[in-house]
Amino acid sequence: MADLCALADGTLPAERRAEVEARVDASPELQELLERQRRAVLAAQSLAAEDVPASLQARVEAQRRALGARRGRSRRLVPRLALAGAAAVAAAVVAAVVLSGGPGAPTVADAARLATQTPTAPAPPPAGKGQTRLAIGVEGVAFPNLARYGWEPLGVRHGRIDGRDATVVFYGKDGRRLGYVIVAGAGLSRPSGAQAKYIRRVEYQTPRLNGRLVVTWRRGGRTCVLLGQATRAELLKLASWPLSQPR
Repeated sequence: MADLCALADGTLPAERRAEVEARVDASPELQELLERQRRAVLAAQSLAAEDVPASLQARVEAQRRALGARRGRSRRLVPRLALAGAAAVAAAVVAAVVLSGGPGAPTVADAARLATQTPTAPAPPPAGKGQTRLAIGVEGVAFPNLARYGWEPLGVRHGRIDGRDATVVFYGKDGRRLGYVIVAGAGLSRPSGAQAKYIRRVEYQTPRLNGRLVVTWRRGGRTCVLLGQATRAELLKLASWPLSQPR
C-alpha cells in the first residue's frame, strides 16, 4: 500500500516503479485503489494551494511568540510550515479513507461479486404488456426486459454493499446466466484503465474483475453492472439496449 501511495503522488523510486506498475496492471482492485489515491492526492494539493487563513496565521504567530525564537527560524516560515503540516495531515486522512474504501464507498468489484451469487426471490414480471422494463428497479432506475434477445429473468437477489442497497436480477438463456446489478446512491468510482466504449453518449467500461468480463455504466446517476456468460459485444448490446428503445 505504501508503494501504491508513492506511485500515485510521484515519489516512488524509479527502481520500484516497473514492478509496482506491473502488479497494478494485473489487478483491477489495485487499479481502483490507485485511481482513488490519485484523487486524494489532487484534493490534498488543492488544499495546500489555498491561501493561509488569517485566523490560522494569528494562532500560529501566537504559538511562535510563546515558544520564542530559539530555533532561529524566520517569522514567515512558521505559518508556511504549519499549513504544510495541516495539508499533510489532511492528505493522510483522505488517503486512509480512500484506500480503505471508507463508509459508503463500495466498488464496482463489490457489485460484480454480488452478481455471481444465487437468486433469493422469484423472477419479476414485465412492467406491462410489451414493456421493455421489468416491474422492479432501484431508486427509479428500472431493470430491462431482455426477452427480445432471448434472455428471461430467473430470479432476484437483494443485498447491501458497504451500507448501500443493491439489487441483482438474474437472466438465463440456453443454459447461460447473466447478473445485472443496480447499486443505490451516488455512482461508484469507475475502474481505472478499463476499455471504454461510448454508445449514444453513455460511457460503458469493460474491465476484467477476478477473471470475469464486466460491463459497468451509469443510468439515472446509479451504477449498473452486467456480467455473465456472454461476449463483450453481447454484454454491451444488452447493457445499452434500453437507451435506444421506447419506454
